[in-house]
Amino acid sequence: MPRISIREENVSFEYTPNKDLLQLLLENEIFVDNPCNGKGICGKCKIRLIQGELPDISDTERKFLKEEEIRSGIRLSCLVVPKKDIVIEILQKERKHKVLTTGYIPEFDFNPAIHKEVFEIKVPTLENQISFEDSVLNVLGIEKLDLRLLQQNEIINGRVTGVFNDKNLIGIESGDTTDFLYGVAVDIGTTTVVTSLVDMKTGDELATASMINPQKKFGMDVLTRITYALENRENSKEKLQNTIINAINDMIEDMCKQSNIDRKNIYEITIAANCTMMHFLLGVDSISIGKSPYAPAFVKSKNILAKDIGLEVFSGARLYCLPSVSSYIGADIVAGTYVCQLHKAGENVLFIDIGTNGEIVLSNHGKLLSCSCAAGPALEGMNISSGMRAAEGAIEDVKITESGIEIKVIDNTEPIGLCGSGILAAVKELIRIGIVKKDGAFIKKEKLEESDYRYDMIQLNGRKREFVLQNNPEQLLITQSDVRQVQLAKGAILSGFYALLKQADIDMSQLDRVMIAGQFGAHLSADSLVGTGILPEEIKDKLLYVGNSSKTGAYMALMSVEVKQQIEELANKMDYMELGASEGYERLFAQCLLFSD
Repeated sequence: MPRISIREENVSFEYTPNKDLLQLLLENEIFVDNPCNGKGICGKCKIRLIQGELPDISDTERKFLKEEEIRSGIRLSCLVVPKKDIVIEILQKERKHKVLTTGYIPEFDFNPAIHKEVFEIKVPTLENQISFEDSVLNVLGIEKLDLRLLQQNEIINGRVTGVFNDKNLIGIESGDTTDFLYGVAVDIGTTTVVTSLVDMKTGDELATASMINPQKKFGMDVLTRITYALENRENSKEKLQNTIINAINDMIEDMCKQSNIDRKNIYEITIAANCTMMHFLLGVDSISIGKSPYAPAFVKSKNILAKDIGLEVFSGARLYCLPSVSSYIGADIVAGTYVCQLHKAGENVLFIDIGTNGEIVLSNHGKLLSCSCAAGPALEGMNISSGMRAAEGAIEDVKITESGIEIKVIDNTEPIGLCGSGILAAVKELIRIGIVKKDGAFIKKEKLEESDYRYDMIQLNGRKREFVLQNNPEQLLITQSDVRQVQLAKGAILSGFYALLKQADIDMSQLDRVMIAGQFGAHLSADSLVGTGILPEEIKDKLLYVGNSSKTGAYMALMSVEVKQQIEELANKMDYMELGASEGYERLFAQCLLFSD
């Protein structure tokens, strides 16, 4: 059989020559950036052929590769099917990512469902051969004992600690273990996963762990992953579920090591996630979410044994999954709505979680209306020619003056691309200095005087105009297509904003606050959001950043039975508006595509 060797990773494996190179690499756990999940439309899965032969380059590949890249052996791994022995170099490297783990927390009373009580179990004698089960029932005054407790525990006598989920006994431990009572709060996003280890006696956060969602190998966005599930029905549910479960288990292990805590003392895990990620987590078919009428398999909260899906904690630990509202208003948004207390607001408040799907909730004095708009991955640095996630080396801010271009780079390293905040800042500046017009088109270079400071910032690629952000050591460009991607995100979010206000019969001037939540919203400045027109100028001074409200909601649910109940009630009261079905939406969307003068 032929063999593929990865030069810089000292990895080599045999393969059957009937799949494209991207599939072969992913199957062998080799990281390759592939936002489009191998559809040949993003141009990100670049490799360099060092030795051997690949099929002739296709016209599709040529659209994404520069001539110098082609000459140096660079190919798109999703568009080549190898047949022979090859040695390649992977051009993308896994980098340290900037992940938001904190957020605003309102005051609330701690009352976790999980608690412990110490009691005595009498030692049986020849005169009183009472069973272990009856001893427990008698001392606790309960009628029955779960068989699993008898299966999981050795017979213990004397002083013991009972672990309770509300009134239900879920564990019996030898001695007094009341000092050890821990839980984990989790936010599963399409792009990032964040976990917190919590002391449930005090509410203190003992450790956090975060990572890029490893399901990225199945696609960078929700719909691409659903497409993967559709095209791989035989084992996709298991692969998607195992990938996220293994990641959570690894993060729990990391946090336990940080805090010197035994993972067997973790008794509950609460999870907030968008609706699709929740389906993947629980091993439920997600395909209906991706096709009309977009009805999910479930939206209600779930309270199950954590071990039933493979989470490695205390054997009787509970897993609580927060409820969703619809396919595109998930538990993450319900959590954020609760954290921001929108259901209790005595004013008009707009809540926006900015990401691939821009979810928006309007509170009209406590009456909740929500919508979701397909913003696309541009604000996460994807579908951008020089785009990348928010990791070391990503440009996160841009200023353009007559003296030149100033950039801010994550971790102050050599810039290698632009993350979402970077592309937004750059487009904002291009609009401000007049290189990009109201309709999103670049100005013609020939209309500028050669003495104009902007003249050398524009280059022609054939007939296409491009903005040169950086030439050395690597050329970074902003293309007309990049600006269009930002326009689409702007049009989607702004039109959703206006549609909700119209439906609620609220004028822009009547908005009291606009709350920005989520991993990406936290890094998007008010100047960039307003400067690109993603949000209207009128609300610039009303913006409030609330951080990772999804994880905060999971934390509050972990620490309070009442919060769980209130979140479930809240989800039932949230109305959902399907933008595409609303009157005049297409015209509104078209109007919102235009940049401000």
